[in-house]
Amino acid sequence: MSAGAGQAALAASAELTWTPRVNPWIVTMVVMLTTFMEVLDGAIANVALPHIASSLAVSVDEATWVLTSYLVSNAIVLPISGWFASIFGRKNFYMACVAIFTLSSLFCALATSLQMLVILRVIQGVGGGALQPTSQAILFESHPPKHQGLAMAAYGMGVVVAPVIGPTLGGWITDTYTWRWIFLINIPVGIVSLLLTSALVDDPPYLVRRSWRLLRVDYIGLGLLAVGLGFLQVVLDKGQRDDWFGSPFIVACTVTFAVALVAAFFRELWTKDPVVDLRLLKDRNFLVANVLMFMLGFVLYGSTVLIPVFLQTLMGYTALLSGLALSPGGLVTMVMLPIAGVLLPRVGPRWLIAVGLLTGGLSLFYMAGWDLQIDYPTAAMGRIYQAFGLAFLFVPINAAAFTFIPRPKLQNATGIVNLARNIGGSAGVAFVTTWLARRAQFHQNALVGHLTPYDAGFLAFQQGAGGFLVGRGSDPSQAADQALGLAYGLVQQQSGMLAFIDTFWILGVFFLLLIPLALLLKKPPAKAAMPVPM
Repeated sequence: MSAGAGQAALAASAELTWTPRVNPWIVTMVVMLTTFMEVLDGAIANVALPHIASSLAVSVDEATWVLTSYLVSNAIVLPISGWFASIFGRKNFYMACVAIFTLSSLFCALATSLQMLVILRVIQGVGGGALQPTSQAILFESHPPKHQGLAMAAYGMGVVVAPVIGPTLGGWITDTYTWRWIFLINIPVGIVSLLLTSALVDDPPYLVRRSWRLLRVDYIGLGLLAVGLGFLQVVLDKGQRDDWFGSPFIVACTVTFAVALVAAFFRELWTKDPVVDLRLLKDRNFLVANVLMFMLGFVLYGSTVLIPVFLQTLMGYTALLSGLALSPGGLVTMVMLPIAGVLLPRVGPRWLIAVGLLTGGLSLFYMAGWDLQIDYPTAAMGRIYQAFGLAFLFVPINAAAFTFIPRPKLQNATGIVNLARNIGGSAGVAFVTTWLARRAQFHQNALVGHLTPYDAGFLAFQQGAGGFLVGRGSDPSQAADQALGLAYGLVQQQSGMLAFIDTFWILGVFFLLLIPLALLLKKPPAKAAMPVPM
């Protein structure tokens, strides 16, 4: 055997046999802590926007840049996190990201103007963007294949549950204290994470750092990705507010991101040292899992926005009560994720994903059956049914994505998968807000057509309401105008309800249409399907 072949065999052996020096479950808890902090921070910031706008003397629309700026920098860093980890080492890079996120959180809390806060949120997004893929790569490498399903279930609690409890916690913090505390609470968590990571987390021996002097940096690919993903995020976040392609700004941003991303795609496929290894998408499981993860983010984030808006605008719930309606779903997810992790090596990802998609789709059809008379338990049960299905999606999709990915490529792969989920979430929020507005306008135009003297139902309502108002002291002419106003208010309410029904329904259809795609996943090899020990 040649010296080169011997070194390759030793490297392969190290890749298969390396284990962390501490219990892998301790490592899991360490990386889950920071992931939960980062995801929770984004969910809380949504609720605090009106408070931020009032405190900094800006409009709520202007204050949305606090969210957009973070999402833009977050999206840019996600796919290139593997590239940075290969330069600095995964542990060093992870700790640097935690430090950036924590320190920028402190300065966000001290911001005195919107401009300062937006700049600091960009910096915070740079640190936060890499936390999820890096922690996911650490988690996968710390556990043998037979435990990866359970480990991903533990990790999934942070990613899936944090957006659920975030609105409730954010509402309580901002109402009880001030919006600045949504950033200050990150500081002790970040410090604890840095101390634990330094003491307990190690890089595997085959993760070799590259020198800047020897590295060929693909500046063109890096620039194209940054421009493309940045402008894509701006379009998704601002499109509905600016009437989409009725706005020259949105048109310009769309052309920019489309050209940049197409150019980046071909650049990264052909260049020798790509910033993002898109060749991983040649693996069928990885490609299908990314599509599924995109749609999971699409429906999860879209419905997470949709349900509180429905409860607050049409049902009259407070922000806190609407958040509490989502909370039981979070508890169900926490219970079901470990069960999904146990079932994964026994059943395989394909059938678990199919069950999750079917359950998730049926839960959305259940919500499409809501009306303006539903009670609190009915609203909570809708989210509980959906949470049951989501638990059977997050763990199997991640497991399927990385089944055939070599360990040295894990960091790059996790960055792409997390980018798919985040972009899917942004697209889902943009879709539901746009679809809701368009369908409400459609139904309102249809219902307004009945407010004529020739409609028997409208005449009966106008006469009954007018008589009631006259009995309350209004003169007949004034009562007729007031009755017309009441009728128009009912039209708006009913058109809104019908729009929510349409939106829930189409999201459910999207989930059901994905079931055949899940069945295209390849079965894991026997060594990756070992039974979970008792």
